[in-house]
Amino acid sequence: MNPIPLPPSDKSPLVFLELLYKLRVRDVMSEHLFSLPRSATMRELQLLMAEKRITGVPVVENRRLYGIVTIENLIRAYDQGAIEAPVSDFMTTAVVTVEEDMPLSIVMSYFAKYDYGRFPVLSVDNEPIGIITARSLSTRLLLELFKAVADLEAKLPPPPPVSSTCYFKTFRVQKSDFEHAGSAATEIKNTLAARGIPPPIIRRVAIAAYELEINLVVHSDGGTLTFRADEDDIQLIAKDTGPGIADISKAMQEGFTTANDWVKALGFGAGMGLPNAKRVSDHFHIASQLGVGTTVTIRDELPKK
Repeated sequence: MNPIPLPPSDKSPLVFLELLYKLRVRDVMSEHLFSLPRSATMRELQLLMAEKRITGVPVVENRRLYGIVTIENLIRAYDQGAIEAPVSDFMTTAVVTVEEDMPLSIVMSYFAKYDYGRFPVLSVDNEPIGIITARSLSTRLLLELFKAVADLEAKLPPPPPVSSTCYFKTFRVQKSDFEHAGSAATEIKNTLAARGIPPPIIRRVAIAAYELEINLVVHSDGGTLTFRADEDDIQLIAKDTGPGIADISKAMQEGFTTANDWVKALGFGAGMGLPNAKRVSDHFHIASQLGVGTTVTIRDELPKK
């Protein structure tokens, strides 16, 4: 899950940590728990996964959790020609669960430790009541961070307007430089604030800049992030040298990532960078060549005066 840069403030570094301890599993989990009994077949599992667009299903009977079956179990059943076998033959019984009142700080450590995509949620009575996924956790944290950023921005004095009609700067970004990751995005955000750009547009551009900057750090051999702002629009161009992208359509899918375990353990490489950048941009274009590198161009239009 990628962290989001916050506005300048003595309290900014604490906001993210406060959310991790304030929010509980019950605030993030999905209460729509799709489950199967032990007697259900692997074919029934396949149909449920296809219908609900999920990749893991708890095995529950009489409010008791017996195990979990995932897409990996389904593939194994296909390989063995056992698609009509009961899920009890393939389910994982050593299930790692979380409790509904656990703080998200603990759950995040679970995702890093076990490398699972989901955890069943148990009530205080030890009954399965929901499921929490990396995606649901990231989505809720982003929403809460947006609120926190808006609250912090509301307390800051308005910056003086900048007279220049055009601003241009290129930032060099080094491979694996996690110590400075996000510094370019923060400077871009502060520059836009000084120019009097509306806060909603600033937040969108800051998110896009941060995601592009992190992609350069994680996935490339280094590159540049170019920022241009004038009276009509704001443009970001991330250009790198590196392996390139073999399948752009797959790279644009939420959750797809080529980051290694070490990067994931640092809290990066969740596979949401490019989709997030596209989501917050008016215009998005990506071009890549294997063995050469990738260029992503983003443009956000400014309201007419």
